[in-house]
Amino acid sequence: MNALTPPAHADVLAAAARLRGRLLRTPMLRHPLLDELAGGTVLVKPEPLQRTGSFKLRGATNAILRLSPEQRAAGVVTHSSGNHGQAVACAAAAEGLSALIAMPRDAPTIKVESTRRWGAEITFFDRAGTDRNALALELARRTGRTLVPPFDHPDVIAGQGSVALELIEDARAAGLTLDALAVCTGGGGLVAGCALAAEGASPGTQVWAVEPEGWDDTRRSLAAGERLSADGQGSLLCDSLLSLAPGELTFAVNRARLTGGVAVSEAEVFRAMRFAFEALKVVVEPGGAVALAAVLAGRIPARGRTVGVVLSGGNVDPAVFARALTA
Repeated sequence: MNALTPPAHADVLAAAARLRGRLLRTPMLRHPLLDELAGGTVLVKPEPLQRTGSFKLRGATNAILRLSPEQRAAGVVTHSSGNHGQAVACAAAAEGLSALIAMPRDAPTIKVESTRRWGAEITFFDRAGTDRNALALELARRTGRTLVPPFDHPDVIAGQGSVALELIEDARAAGLTLDALAVCTGGGGLVAGCALAAEGASPGTQVWAVEPEGWDDTRRSLAAGERLSADGQGSLLCDSLLSLAPGELTFAVNRARLTGGVAVSEAEVFRAMRFAFEALKVVVEPGGAVALAAVLAGRIPARGRTVGVVLSGGNVDPAVFARALTA
């Protein structure tokens, strides 16, 4: 694969094999109350339990493992509101590479501190008015580092697809087949990887993109059949999902494979966070809870069906989490 070629199901399989033994295989969770509320069978994939607290370690690790010796020696760079930055920092540290992460000044403190703990250098930028892609490209040019994008890269997409492969395998081991899979969506890398995984491993599974209201660029783009931007006027609560437009590669994958997209409200996100904590005993950040929010709100058909839900991350500031518990 090169940076302009969309990955395929075979690339997801290769990534899963490459990652085996390097990352935690997160479990499949079930809860009778969740089944009752949804009216079906709900299978939860809790990526907050992953080493850096989100699924992002999968794609970052796969991309870094694919670097040449010369690229490894020069190190890596990326931009991130937190989860991808932590993942690149962790994956780079595991392979003995240096990492430079550009982060918005208002990124959650927990994400900034975690990124630093993995030994990465951080440079801050203002979220409003900064073209983060252009910034990362300039940092790569200036330092000679290789850019590991948050979502719009074939190796990143392929690595993220291991999430769905594992859930499909665990469901099958339990005698179940996924009718649908709800996936938290920002730039579209995770849902693209999951769609590619399902395409070969469970072709009857519908894959849905779930986004916060006001940041539903993938939903709008799928409906229009072309890449559109969100209005960006929604709540900033789901900081990990604030992409204004789908990636070129991610949309090339998703346009032909996703069943559709839905958007959830801030109140629905808080309800999902609280449910995950009280029933599943998992701490989920706002952006990581949108897929569960969609199922609980009935936005994705679950009655009489088996539905998978990806909880994509759990790196939430205590004050925000407290709001969810009292909302």
